[in-house]
Amino acid sequence: MAFLKNINSKAKAIKDTGFGTNSSSYGGRFVTKSGNANVRKTGVSFIESISWYHTMLTIPRWKFFIIILSFYFLVNLVFASIYYLIGSEHLNGIVADNAVDRFGQTFFFSIQTYTTVGYGHISPSGFLTSFVASVEALFGLLSFAIATGLFYGRFSKPNAHLLFSENAVIAPFQGGTALMLRLSPYKNTNLSDAEARMTLGIHVEEGGKLVNKFYQLDLEFDKVNALTLSWTLVHPITEKSPLYQLSEADFKNTIGEIIVYVKVFDDMYSSTVVKRTSYTFDEVIYGAKFLPMFTKSTDENKTLLQIDKLNLFEKVDL
Repeated sequence: MAFLKNINSKAKAIKDTGFGTNSSSYGGRFVTKSGNANVRKTGVSFIESISWYHTMLTIPRWKFFIIILSFYFLVNLVFASIYYLIGSEHLNGIVADNAVDRFGQTFFFSIQTYTTVGYGHISPSGFLTSFVASVEALFGLLSFAIATGLFYGRFSKPNAHLLFSENAVIAPFQGGTALMLRLSPYKNTNLSDAEARMTLGIHVEEGGKLVNKFYQLDLEFDKVNALTLSWTLVHPITEKSPLYQLSEADFKNTIGEIIVYVKVFDDMYSSTVVKRTSYTFDEVIYGAKFLPMFTKSTDENKTLLQIDKLNLFEKVDL
């Protein structure tokens, strides 16, 4: 693997990026495609390393529902087993000829107690069974309060509903070239006051050893008043750019990453939301340009934003 020895000397490196300069400590990309820091923390226990509240708010929807349903049935299975061990005869109203039916009725009594539904045809008798039922009812109230909070937190959490193109491109621009990537809103939200920043992280050889260098990439426009259609972020590759005179071979043979940060105001949440992503050099297409992704409707009354064309590009000569 080749590394750049002399990046553009006119480009000024930035410090205090939050990433280390020692390239030997660099493990893969700095930022994942989803925008999270590509870091795994060690030295503490698994329980201490995880914020369960944040995890439950950010995991995929299908995992969230599986966890909720699994917890629901597991808790009722535990309490049903306790009732069964105490003796189903201490539950008035259970009529069953075999152990399976008795346990089944005990399980559904547990569900009725846990959810505080209490149909009434089965009731506890005796101190121990009544005590367990009271504990389960309290546990059920607390559990549903937590579940309701998680549901509301997931539903109301502000999100930057933006999609980034899968690739960045090096495209013709004003008689030269430019680094370009594209983003677009994809929900029925009103976004305004969008602001973008782009940072280059690259392996370079300095003083006989490899180091991470970071450069702020100037954008043609780093702010837009309203983000209603797609927005192509353009970094002109001028003499002041750290990418100046980098060839296609340099992009293929050098470890580099473009980190993108976008913040935008969401009218619905009345809050500023943030979205991040990154592009490694092998995700940069040299000699390409994006294809248009919006057009007027057939009745010419609306503009059609075609989200499925966000990643489309065509090869061009530079």
